[in-house]
Amino acid sequence: MKKVTLAISLCLALAACDQTLNHNTETQSQVRTTFQTTQPWRPTMDNRADAVMIYGIYGDHRIPEQRKAFHDRIKSWSERGYSTHFMTGIAWGEYQDFFSGAWDGSRHDDNGQVRENGDTVWHHPGVPYIVPTDKYIEYFNQQHIQPVIDAGINEIFLEEPEFWAFAGYSQAFKDEWQKYYGFEWRPQHTSPENTYLSNKLKYHLYYEALRKTFSYAKEYGRTKGMDVKCYVPTHSLLSYTQIQMVSPEASLASLDCVNGYIAQVWTGTARMANLYNGVIKERCFEGAFLEYGSMASMTEPTGRKMFFLTDPVEDARRDWADYKRNYEATFTAQLLYPQIGNYEIMPWPERIYEGLYPINATSDQMASIPSFYATQMQVMINALNNMPVCDSRIDGTQGISIAMANSLMFQRYPTHAGYEDPYLSNFFGLAMPLLKRGVPISITHLENTGYKKSLENIKVLIMSYSNLKPLDHKTHHHISEWVKKGGTLIYCSRDNDPFQNVMEWWNSNGNKYTAPSQHLFELMAIPPAEGEHKFGKGAVYIMRNDPKEFVAQAGSESNYIDVVCRLFKQSTDKEVKFKNHLHLSRGMYEVIAVMDESTDNNPYKIDGLFIDLYDPTLPIINRKVIHPNEQALLINLNKLNRGRKAQILASGYRAEEWQHNHRTISFVAKGPINTIAPSRILLPKAPKRISIDGVDITVSTPWDEESSTLLLQINNTPDGRKIEIEW
Repeated sequence: MKKVTLAISLCLALAACDQTLNHNTETQSQVRTTFQTTQPWRPTMDNRADAVMIYGIYGDHRIPEQRKAFHDRIKSWSERGYSTHFMTGIAWGEYQDFFSGAWDGSRHDDNGQVRENGDTVWHHPGVPYIVPTDKYIEYFNQQHIQPVIDAGINEIFLEEPEFWAFAGYSQAFKDEWQKYYGFEWRPQHTSPENTYLSNKLKYHLYYEALRKTFSYAKEYGRTKGMDVKCYVPTHSLLSYTQIQMVSPEASLASLDCVNGYIAQVWTGTARMANLYNGVIKERCFEGAFLEYGSMASMTEPTGRKMFFLTDPVEDARRDWADYKRNYEATFTAQLLYPQIGNYEIMPWPERIYEGLYPINATSDQMASIPSFYATQMQVMINALNNMPVCDSRIDGTQGISIAMANSLMFQRYPTHAGYEDPYLSNFFGLAMPLLKRGVPISITHLENTGYKKSLENIKVLIMSYSNLKPLDHKTHHHISEWVKKGGTLIYCSRDNDPFQNVMEWWNSNGNKYTAPSQHLFELMAIPPAEGEHKFGKGAVYIMRNDPKEFVAQAGSESNYIDVVCRLFKQSTDKEVKFKNHLHLSRGMYEVIAVMDESTDNNPYKIDGLFIDLYDPTLPIINRKVIHPNEQALLINLNKLNRGRKAQILASGYRAEEWQHNHRTISFVAKGPINTIAPSRILLPKAPKRISIDGVDITVSTPWDEESSTLLLQINNTPDGRKIEIEW
């Protein structure tokens, strides 16, 4: 994950070895939480997730010393009880031996991504962003897939299959163009069609690269008697489109060799500025909500596994207060998808627990993570280990969805004919006016419309071809059938952007449409004119506006909002509910976000009996007030059967070796060294005796009679603190 040059110089590798090296392979299917690191186990990083993704081989597995170093890294985590997986980049990594010729005796400099001016696009010294040719894939399988499986690792994560939109000028890419299209390469900057074709090829190249490497991994694993699982950690389609990169995204879900994804969403992606009400600024919570929604919709119809990532820090150097504020925003956003229960709790714990960052926005003084933030973070990530998967829904109007497609990435660079959309407003113009009014919109990937579940709960689908194009005519057949059965489609586009006439299915092989929407409207026998049209039991409303017009200035979305509300009422006989917040009850958890730039600036108030998980002191409160641009995560104690079953409700440690009888509990609390761990423990009665590591402590440890909870605080240690409580 992330565009960083790893600050280590480990010469590590792996090769064929005893497959018992990964001691936890039998528990792989039980993994809910994971993280990635380049480092061997250290007590400062022992965050107690279920699994660790050992990052990178770092060396030549044919050299015994380097092979041993990699195995030692795996062993260091495995001995501490972690399931050990493997992660590396597919488009970049420590692959100097491929480019230098150390692997096969030939240099492969032409495999780098190249700009129009001839400059190579470097990820880090010695390794550019890569054009995934067959020779590179052969190298990758031999040097980075086979040795990992030989080490006994049966879960492989190949992250960030990505190609820069401004690249596409290397000889390797020109050769791939000739093979794919059957005609000579064309420079992408010379026309919209060449831009589109270039990016479509980039998309195809990494689709094929992952298909080939994952297929090889599964086949090779079978020769070892192993069932290898393969995952793609990737930025969201929204993020890649914003930063002008191309990746296969949703299309990978159709591959049998892909078991799932990690949604790489964090502050650095979610905070990218967008345009709303004429104002360009960061909107981190809203960006994260839409990114997670984009990722969730990729796999929901397919049943593939999805991990959601958050990062308590980020790539850009900010101050600790900034990190904390935006971590809460992204963390809350991910929890608003209750169908997701797998999480990458952090990347790079070495930089989170051991890194130095500014103490505030105006200071040059550097400091490690503040104690209160480390404590809060530990409480938050331990909550993920128990976060329930459920079918509850965010309060508010359900059934309104925004369409996306992989071709969003094809039109971003360069611009043509003066058609500008620098802040991706042709997407945000559809989404932001509704989300800011508290409507929990979903995302629909056009690539998934062939799956029954993709459209079955949607009442109103909103779509534009100003920023994307349908890659398959079958998409239109699925949408038209859905409308015919009672769905409502709102189409917003002038259909005059310079990509309407690129060489694609709607204007080739006998088709002569000048815009792809013409094919869709023809299927439904409706004119392409502004206004409402009936088809079967459903309706289509055509707005001849590009969505970017809805956010260009304050109030410019009013007609769009009126159309959505009227069509939703017509379809469901219900009003669209506007508010300034999103609130989800998820088991015992209350997940709340209040937005600014919304219907009003009033705070959201919730009364009851709660534990506040964003306060490191874990206070018991009767009311929580959340102001605009703030979020909250609460445990609702009124949802628990207090007075009967003892349990740990919230903690900055992970409890293991749990034992419980009618009057005592005992467990071992584990966590990273140098961190303080509070906990709220539900007990049938006030405690009579509390013992830590065999030593009784005073029973004056705070007991809250109203909530029947004990507040216990310890200093974490990876070796564990033995806790015994008697009541």
